[in-house]
Amino acid sequence: MPASLPPAGVLHGVNEVANRATIIATMNTAISALPSPNTTGRAETPMAFAKAIVTAYTQRDMDPSMALNEAQIAPNLLNQADARITATQMEWLSATAMKALDDEALGWFSRRLPWGSYGMLVRASLTAPNLGVALQRWCRHHGLLTDDIHLQITQEHGVARLELHEHRDLGALQEFCVVSVLRNALGVACWLTDSRIPLLQTTLRFASPPHANSYRVLFDGPSQFNAPLHSLQFDAGYLNLPVRRDEAALQRMLKRALLLTVRPYRRDRMLVEKVRQTLAEHPEHSRNADDLAAWLNLSARTLHRQLKEEGASLQQLKDAVRRDLAIDLLLRTSRGIKQIASEVGFQNEKSFMRAFKTWTGQTPEEFRSTKTH
Repeated sequence: MPASLPPAGVLHGVNEVANRATIIATMNTAISALPSPNTTGRAETPMAFAKAIVTAYTQRDMDPSMALNEAQIAPNLLNQADARITATQMEWLSATAMKALDDEALGWFSRRLPWGSYGMLVRASLTAPNLGVALQRWCRHHGLLTDDIHLQITQEHGVARLELHEHRDLGALQEFCVVSVLRNALGVACWLTDSRIPLLQTTLRFASPPHANSYRVLFDGPSQFNAPLHSLQFDAGYLNLPVRRDEAALQRMLKRALLLTVRPYRRDRMLVEKVRQTLAEHPEHSRNADDLAAWLNLSARTLHRQLKEEGASLQQLKDAVRRDLAIDLLLRTSRGIKQIASEVGFQNEKSFMRAFKTWTGQTPEEFRSTKTH
């Protein structure tokens, strides 16, 4: 076993679990941390996923009634194709089923994945220098848990792709397995970097299901069914984000690890660079905060808040982009100061000259003269 993968006894932060009673106590602690199932929240998770969990019980000749009751899901709703449950109900159902089945894979694979298996994968990635290395470890170590599927991270032309390949027929649990593993991997990636990772596209090999409209919630960006492979595609720049978590953070996260799968991550650590790029390349979408936020699929309030969390402001970024463009035009062209002021976005030459001196300590003429002689 690779040195970076913790020994099998390390389950959800419990070192060298000695006996079954300790494992069960750990499970109970995780479940007790859940809020009460909220049937009045936004019900967007397809009932088909709850039905898949019931199938896992059936395959083992076990009764799912207690799990359904804990999650406040009426059994008569299981066969209603248009029925939905809340994220909290799904969290309760999954956690209760994982405990009863002692299988974090909920019946997807030919062998069980005991409670704590996915916690080991996350722990093995904590010491990675960046997300790219962390995901490579996560995929490689997942192969030690099961060879029924194979996961790998690739990148080409600036696009990263997390691929899932099936090595055996997953049968009736195919959709639930593929969606859950991909969402878990994405959730882990977001948690490790403390950043939202917006998807460019999700591709899935299976046909469009009756609840296909739910995929706009399950995965942001477009979803393509009947595709050649299962994958999540995103900007490869996210692979360079540093891992920001440690063991203490892992311990806190594992108390409600299912949140990584059932709820989307909000903060985007690459937002500063995206704003900078949009200001430079798409000025028509940068006239004001509302236009820019809409282009980035955010609200103006969220844009300002997240920039503040990253130690930046929209005005600072606008000034930086204007400064860089002004310097480029001064050094690369012979255009007059008035023309450059207009191209950079200033209404008059005096305002531009005042701002440029604030940025560089020199007037535009002094800067050009110093750098070109």
